[in-house]
Amino acid sequence: MSKMRLAIVGAGPAGIYAADLLLKAERDFAVEIDLFEQLPAPYGLVRYGVSPDHPRIKGIITALRDVLDRASSGETGEDSIRYFGNVRYGQDLKLEDLKRHYHAVIFSTGAIRDAALDIPGIDAAGSYGAADFVSWFDGHPDVPRTWPLEAKSVGVIGNGNVALDVSRMLIKHAEDLLPTEIPQNVHEGLEANPIEELHLFGRRGPKYVKFTPLELRELGEVRDVDMVIDERDFSHDDAFADETLMKNKQVIVMTRIMDKWRDEQRAREAGEVAPASRRLHLHFWSKPVEVVVEDGRVAGLKVERTAPDGQGGIVDTGEFEIVPIQSIYRAVGYFGSPLDEIPFDDAKGVIPNTQGRVLDLEGQQIPGVYATGWIKRGPVGLIGHTKSDAMETLECLLEDRDNLWTPEESEPQVIPALLEARGVPYTTIEGWHRLDAHELGLGEPHGRARVKVVPRDEMTRISRGE
Repeated sequence: MSKMRLAIVGAGPAGIYAADLLLKAERDFAVEIDLFEQLPAPYGLVRYGVSPDHPRIKGIITALRDVLDRASSGETGEDSIRYFGNVRYGQDLKLEDLKRHYHAVIFSTGAIRDAALDIPGIDAAGSYGAADFVSWFDGHPDVPRTWPLEAKSVGVIGNGNVALDVSRMLIKHAEDLLPTEIPQNVHEGLEANPIEELHLFGRRGPKYVKFTPLELRELGEVRDVDMVIDERDFSHDDAFADETLMKNKQVIVMTRIMDKWRDEQRAREAGEVAPASRRLHLHFWSKPVEVVVEDGRVAGLKVERTAPDGQGGIVDTGEFEIVPIQSIYRAVGYFGSPLDEIPFDDAKGVIPNTQGRVLDLEGQQIPGVYATGWIKRGPVGLIGHTKSDAMETLECLLEDRDNLWTPEESEPQVIPALLEARGVPYTTIEGWHRLDAHELGLGEPHGRARVKVVPRDEMTRISRGE
């Protein structure tokens, strides 16, 4: 092999890191990589899954952009990366097309659906998935422009960072988001939000949360919001947590943060501090068992109090409580989506694989087909995990170089011609530069980093210079 032609489906961090690592890998052949993305803009969940008031995380986009710009500008010699946005695998481009034009494909399509929560009433009106809400406030072009923010009392189920992001965006005053890249329609929706109380529920105790200290601290720094603590949640005798979890520096820091909130609450109760206009209630040791429904709508959440089992798990206590709420968000994890002609594990929400080598239903390797990122291992881990994950997949790909597909057509112009013949209005990296400049220009007069363009057709039109 003198030149490897590789297709990568999904241009989020997982896909771009895989491309970058292949460019940097030791090898005796050149590589031509084509990145295909279903959205007009690249970067996946970094652009559409990180709340707008976290610009430091979005700084990852700068590193990803450098990868695409360097490889598409000819700086990498014979090696190259091309970006084709607004291309849907399974619709605009099929597996047989990839086999005809490439030696292999890596699927890095992530996980963007909400994981299910199987409790009675979860499908009532006013019940939402956190992933859908995140897509809305991040300006995803394939979700509705409006969101039903009508409840004064809202519940969020989950004890991870997504639950914190959702909670913070719901409870935060809309004007405090104006310095961010929040789309105009999202700001207008949040401005009309009548919320007064938010209840955050977790099955286990405060030392078991999956938050990061920075995210937790930020939640308590939201203006005009009181953190409300239930002292019962800190009264358990939990030797396991004290002996194991309290050796973790992050747990120690988060415990201090919550202790500070408890002190502030005591000061409010003593009349030493004036109350805020909004309140965020933390409910630990609270397992959701049923959404209370009245007239087809969410009216409350029934929870069962839990207790530590002494081994890091929980036991049910048989003590139930109902917290009145009018809407609820489940933030219990993301879930992958199946891809045309590719095996899928419906239970785990991933493509079945071994170290990134995709397997058929009998457990045998499918030549030329690989996976990386969340669609490979499930929605766990941070950006650093994504890099090591991509490296594992690429090592397998390079080991398999003698058993890949044999492309029938390998000329670079074939793919653009194919998409044009099918009427696909694809976008390029140059088109992303146009869209990027346009969004930055929208934000500049208002002192903002950018204002996102939301409708898909407008994004496509700007990207294509039409």
